[in-house]
Amino acid sequence: MQDSNRAVHAADSHAYIALLRGINVGGGNKLLKGELVEIFAEAGCQDVRTYIQSGNVVFRATESLVDGLSARITAAIASSHGYQIPVVIRAGADFARVVGGNPFLAGGADPARLHVGFLAETPDPARVATLDPDRSPPDAFEVRGNEVYLHFPAGVARSKLDNAYFDRTLNTVCTIRNWRTVCRLHEMASGT
Repeated sequence: MQDSNRAVHAADSHAYIALLRGINVGGGNKLLKGELVEIFAEAGCQDVRTYIQSGNVVFRATESLVDGLSARITAAIASSHGYQIPVVIRAGADFARVVGGNPFLAGGADPARLHVGFLAETPDPARVATLDPDRSPPDAFEVRGNEVYLHFPAGVARSKLDNAYFDRTLNTVCTIRNWRTVCRLHEMASGT
């Protein structure tokens, strides 16, 4: 009976991607991959895998488990490691949409110069309208739903289009990933 319950649970589960902001970046907020996998497994996630050491987790879960999971993971990390880490979660299908809809890639931009900012919530259109397109030339951005597509022709290092700017202006949490990472997480969630 237990095996059949597990099969039903697995059949109801879907692929998700959790993006943790500020893990193992610049020598701060150390969290080993094994610890991260354990935190997600203890929260009830299945088939938990990570990609590189900077807070990218692919897992399977039911929709009901994912509801509130960001807050539970943040609380678990605060309890075990003592720091507050924002967590943004997307369904695997969301990543398929993101990969297929990059306006800069469609315009011929070098994929090595592309990034995506994942927002915890869809921002108010009035706040999106206050974003300054000339904040960091030649950089460009386009907000679509709860993602910010970014193009950094001269590289990301000196850009003023960062998490803090989008957090403050859009009144939500933003975590940015380069295009290569976005594509790899999509592949992992798709099982390829």
